[in-house]
Amino acid sequence: QGGLWQTALPLSACLLPASTMVVKGLTKKAATKGKKTVFKYTIDCQQPCDDKIVEPKDFEKFFVERIKVEGKTGNLGDKVSISREKSKIHVTAEAPFSKRYLKYLGKKYLKAQQLRDFLRVVATSKT
Repeated sequence: QGGLWQTALPLSACLLPASTMVVKGLTKKAATKGKKTVFKYTIDCQQPCDDKIVEPKDFEKFFVERIKVEGKTGNLGDKVSISREKSKIHVTAEAPFSKRYLKYLGKKYLKAQQLRDFLRVVATSKT
C-alpha cells in the first residue's frame, strides 16, 4: 500500500529507478486543545530524497510560500506551522485544514519540478 510518493511510469519513461520510490507518509493525527482541533500531518519523502530526486528543504519552502490561510498566501501565523526533520515535513494546523489541500500542493510541486509523470502523491490512511 502507498505512502506519499508512489511511482506511475509510462512504458517509455524508464529513466529513473522508479521501482523503489514508494514512501510511507501523509498521516494525520488530531489532538484537541480546548475547543480548537489541531491536525498534524507528516509528509515522508524518504525514498525520492535518497535517490536525490526531491530536496526536502525546497519542498518545505514551497509549502511555506503556497499554503493559504484565510484566503491569503504567506499568512501562516499561529494557525499553521511547518517543520522539517531530514526527509520528513511536519505540518501542524488548526481546523479547518484538509489533507486533500496538502496533496494538491504536493502534486503542484511535482508538476513545477517536472516530476509529475514519474512520481505519485499517495496517502497512507483515509483521514
